[in-house]
Amino acid sequence: MRAEPPPLAADPTALSRLLGTTLDALREGARTRGGPLPAGGPEAVARRVREALGEPLPETGHGPDEALRTLVRVLAEGAADPAHPLCAAHLHTPPLAVAAAADLAASALNPSMDSWDQAPAASAIEDRVTAALAAEVFPDAPRPDALVTTGGTESNQLALLLARERQGRQGRQGPAARIVVGANAHHSFQRAAWLLGLPEPIVVPTPRGTLDPAAVREALAALTGPVLVVATAGTTDEGLIDPIPALADLCADYRADDRGDHRADDRGDHRADHPEGRHADLHVDAAYGGPLLFSRTHRPLLDGLARARTVTVDLHKLGWQPAAAGLLAVRDAADLAVLGHTAAYLNADDDTEAGLPDLLGRSLRTTRRPDILKTAVTLRALGRTGLGELVDACMDRAQELADLVEKAPGLDLRARPTLTTVLFRPNGHGHGHGPGPGVTDETVAAVRRTLLAEGRAVLGRAEADGRLWLKATLLNPHATSGDLAQLITLVEGSTHR
Repeated sequence: MRAEPPPLAADPTALSRLLGTTLDALREGARTRGGPLPAGGPEAVARRVREALGEPLPETGHGPDEALRTLVRVLAEGAADPAHPLCAAHLHTPPLAVAAAADLAASALNPSMDSWDQAPAASAIEDRVTAALAAEVFPDAPRPDALVTTGGTESNQLALLLARERQGRQGRQGPAARIVVGANAHHSFQRAAWLLGLPEPIVVPTPRGTLDPAAVREALAALTGPVLVVATAGTTDEGLIDPIPALADLCADYRADDRGDHRADDRGDHRADHPEGRHADLHVDAAYGGPLLFSRTHRPLLDGLARARTVTVDLHKLGWQPAAAGLLAVRDAADLAVLGHTAAYLNADDDTEAGLPDLLGRSLRTTRRPDILKTAVTLRALGRTGLGELVDACMDRAQELADLVEKAPGLDLRARPTLTTVLFRPNGHGHGHGPGPGVTDETVAAVRRTLLAEGRAVLGRAEADGRLWLKATLLNPHATSGDLAQLITLVEGSTHR
């Protein structure tokens, strides 16, 4: 006789019982780990996983309780836990409990955001919430919109795709649109240009960490066709923000309409030297810094953002969402029309004409999760004020860590932080500041790897000013002054071994 099939996630009784097992395993694994990541390095972690996992595809199953208890525990024991205050290497936030709970509901109901009949309420939630977030980025635009993405890489690729398609839609002939990026830009732009068949991006050096408008102007002077200038609001290595207003001015200076007449640009200046067909748009990769929009204190750091054509924002960074929670905001929803696509089983013309929403043009993906739900729940739970307070808390922690580094005689601070990233390195002596003898990049790298191997702290690495630096990315609003002091103590202790 055939056995009864296992319960579905839609059965709240069965799900609740299994959740209890899962949460117990999470607690037990974290307690066994005892720190921000497992000690022993890759080989030790792989060995523990092999021993717990055994045969990945057994002939006879072990049952749901044993499987959850065993594998969730080994996952938690072997995790680099972003909720631990000494896990501060990457733009990888500890998700809020309310967001994770909402994500569970999304997983249990499993709407697929490629047709309305698979996601009636989820599609309506996405429509409302993306419109609100787009208006946050472009408050004065008449028709802003935003697409939900898997993060900055997908958002940046979409921005380049839209720039390429605008060129074709406007009937421009000649060379493909050129992309101008800083050396500080995210690596995804090179890959996106390759995937889209665009020329390799023109890379402008950024010796001081941010784009110099004069250098961008020089790069633009050598071009004649359509251009997409990329600015960054929150660089990966240093958390710096490019001068967005000045870059927007440069795009306006370069801009001319297709008829060759030269009207006033958005600053009221007249330009009579634009060759026909020259056009520049601005894209801002604000995957890291975009959520500063929620902070009354720090929002001015994003002045000029609304002058961009497209903006990338990640809410799984300074938004504390479980990955993935990316957005591409566009100033004009009409730009998204080129993503329209028809598949008769998902958005047949007669269904669309009858009023069923067409979702295929909302993504390059077909099946996709309702990732907007966790964001919608978080926005409702905390509001702009609550999210802004979390942003402010992490910004304050970064300044506090910078203070501690400046006071530590054995450490050098790269610069005061702009966002929540702090770069520092040992200087080789216990008093004063300066490079100090004997501290090489190899020493800095060894300090980081020692802390990783011992499971004591997770720090990143970044190159700046021709040297290697330790990188602390502070995204945990629960981190305390004591946690920051402990981080300094661990680095200093590892340096002198």
